[in-house]
Amino acid sequence: MKQTVPHIVQYQGSKRKLAEQILRHMPKRFNRLIEPFSGMAAISIAVAYRGMSDKFIINDINSDVVSILQSAVESPEELISSYTRLWNEQFSFNGGSEEHFYKVRNDFNKGDKKACAMLYLLARCVKGAVRYNSAGEFNQSPDKRRNGTSPSSLSYNVRAISNILKGKTLFYSKDFREILDMAQKGDIIYMDPPYQGVSDVRDHRYIAGLSYDEFVIALKDLNNRGIDYIISYDGSLGEKKYGQDLPPELDLVRYDLNAGLSTQALYLGKKLNTYEALYVSSGLSSYYEERPICIQKQLEFE
Repeated sequence: MKQTVPHIVQYQGSKRKLAEQILRHMPKRFNRLIEPFSGMAAISIAVAYRGMSDKFIINDINSDVVSILQSAVESPEELISSYTRLWNEQFSFNGGSEEHFYKVRNDFNKGDKKACAMLYLLARCVKGAVRYNSAGEFNQSPDKRRNGTSPSSLSYNVRAISNILKGKTLFYSKDFREILDMAQKGDIIYMDPPYQGVSDVRDHRYIAGLSYDEFVIALKDLNNRGIDYIISYDGSLGEKKYGQDLPPELDLVRYDLNAGLSTQALYLGKKLNTYEALYVSSGLSSYYEERPICIQKQLEFE
C-alpha cells in the first residue's frame, strides 16, 4: 500500500495539501522546524515524514488544539481509546448523534477539556472549523452529512504521527513572539498566521487577533538575528486580492501557490482558483526545487 503523509483530522486552513509546494523552499536537512501558529501542524508532520529534520517546536495560542497534537504524539493509545469510545457513543445516544455532539460540546465548554473531546468535536463538526463565541466557548455545529473520522482511520494516522514526532517535539501554547525568541541560526520557522482580514480584532475563527504592525516588527527582528523563515499569508481569489502585502524592506521573495478551486466559489456557481501567498526569507531563496520531493522515510509502527 502506498504511504501517504498522515494527518489526524480535517482542519479548516490546514496547509496539508500545499505542504509539498512549501517544503520545496527548505533545505533537504536542517536543524529544527518551529511552528508558532501550528494549527494541526501539517508542515511539521510533512517535514518529519520526509526526514528533513529531527527537532520540532509546535505552538498555537489555542491550547485546545495543542492538546490534541501533544496527546497524539506522546500518548497515542490513550487518545485513540478515548476517541473511539466517544465516537461509538453517538450511535446509541438517546436523542441521536447530533444531540450527542451537543452534549460533548456542552461538557467541553463547562471545563471537561480532554483532548479526545476536542478531537471528536473537530472530527464531527462542519468543515473541521474551530469556532468560538464571544465568551470563548466552542460553538461549531455538527455536520449532519457524516459521523466524523472513523476510529480505524484515526488510529492509523495518530500512530503514524507519534512514530515520527515522539521524543523530537516540544509543545507550547504561548504568544508567537515568545516562540520566535527561541529560534537560533540553523532553524527554520514556518508561520501560518490568522488571515489579515480578521486578524487585527478577535474573530470567531481564532482565539486571539494578530496586529499587522506587530507581526512586521517581529519579522524584522528575525532578519536582524539571521533566522530563516517562511510565511503563508493571504492571497487572491480570481481577481480579488486579500490582505496587505508584507513590506519590501523585509527583503522577502514572494510566490503565489495554487491552492485549487475555491469551494465557496463553486457553491456560487463560479470556477475560481485560490492562490495563497508564500513569503520566503532571503536566506532560503536558493533552495527552491521544481522537482517533487523524494520520500526519504518510511513509516514503521504496529
